[in-house]
Amino acid sequence: MKQKQLEGDCFLPGLKIDKGTLYYDPEKLKHTGDILHEAGHIALMTKEEKTIIVGSVSEFRDPGKEDEIGVLCWTFAALTHLGIPPEIVFHADGYKGDSETLIMGFQNGQYIGLPLLVWMGLCDYEGFPTMKKWLRE
Repeated sequence: MKQKQLEGDCFLPGLKIDKGTLYYDPEKLKHTGDILHEAGHIALMTKEEKTIIVGSVSEFRDPGKEDEIGVLCWTFAALTHLGIPPEIVFHADGYKGDSETLIMGFQNGQYIGLPLLVWMGLCDYEGFPTMKKWLRE
């Protein structure tokens, strides 16, 4: 992650993914929790994707190959590991109005996206939200 003055439109205010690096502009950043979620997108990228994706990850993927549910699950594991309150990351201004539902679901063991993280070799079903590794290879 690198600090940089960002010009123009960004998918999220003050954040930009650029070929495997997350840039943030503290002057434009609205929600610090967005940093962790966007880092999750990079963590789940393949090595090839890290060389080409700039901006919105979904624009580089074919329909049906989106990893958002995996990123949500990765984000929950990361905030749990770091001791960050879920409301900081899953804030009310994001997640299409479903932040409370996501928080409640994750806290109740409804780990949407977990099969994707297991398939990527990042964790096991047993023991989640503990991760075996944080980055996809």
